[in-house]
Amino acid sequence: MTEEIAIGVLGCADIARRRMLPAFAACPDLRVAAVAGRDPARAEETAAPYGARAVAGYEALLADARIDAVYVPLPLALHERWVRAALDAGKHVLAEKPLTSRARGTVELFRLAERRGLALVENVMFVHHSQHAEVRRLVGDGAIGELRGFRAEFTVPRRRPDDIRYSPELGGGALWDTGVYPLRAALHLLGPELEVVGAAGAAAPGIPVDSSGAVLLRTEAGVSAQLSHGLDHAYRSSYELVGSTGRLTLDAAFTPAADHRPVIRLHGAKGLREFTLPADDQVARTVAAFTAAVRTGRAPAQAVDASVRQAQLLDTVAGLTAA
Repeated sequence: MTEEIAIGVLGCADIARRRMLPAFAACPDLRVAAVAGRDPARAEETAAPYGARAVAGYEALLADARIDAVYVPLPLALHERWVRAALDAGKHVLAEKPLTSRARGTVELFRLAERRGLALVENVMFVHHSQHAEVRRLVGDGAIGELRGFRAEFTVPRRRPDDIRYSPELGGGALWDTGVYPLRAALHLLGPELEVVGAAGAAAPGIPVDSSGAVLLRTEAGVSAQLSHGLDHAYRSSYELVGSTGRLTLDAAFTPAADHRPVIRLHGAKGLREFTLPADDQVARTVAAFTAAVRTGRAPAQAVDASVRQAQLLDTVAGLTAA
């Protein structure tokens, strides 16, 4: 495939309108070709700035042979059905996280993509930001001594009562919305051998799904990971790595703006040192990685393995918090 990749969008979700569609349009390898929606007027409004077609219904977009790939920003409860339908229609897929609400479903979708020679990518954007590679370098160079522990937190303020994040029927809840970030960060920085030690979740008054939660994990080497997440909190997006001789902290860890200059703070025996990094656009990097996967006809094995392990851990956490 040497021409522009024609991408279609299933739905008019806020993340599609604010972040992904502008990034698709800015990518030289992509062309926004169509937007499908249940509401024709909203689909037309979403598609118009990009010169794209508005399509009535998701099935019609998937039936269009001119579409090479699709982006799925639908509510979690709809992911598995429509990702499968897109793969069955021969489309490469970029799908919002988590890919499904069950590990078995996630594995089945990746197997289907492999059989069909298609790229299936879970849209975990923060792992593409260069600040995390610098964190890894510092830890690998012994900046904090031997790694002892990891703490991460991603919490956001309460939204309107009709927000889909609060809908049990659509797969809402803090674990699936904000809990994925610190969990994936732990996997990204500590490795796939993490196991769940314990987990808890709770619902605030007036919210019919879990609005907060905490997870404790550990590696085979005994490094612990303490994670927290929430949908009814002051905003917090950070993590900390603690070692035998120092600790390293990073704010704006998960959703930094493209012009944000990250600051890694290293607390050690000689006091505080700060490393200010260049700004980086994790959305653009994510889109570039997806286009590369489409060109090769498969997602990178490391990304697939991380998504599967994440799904397995989420299965365990969901089981514990539902008990």
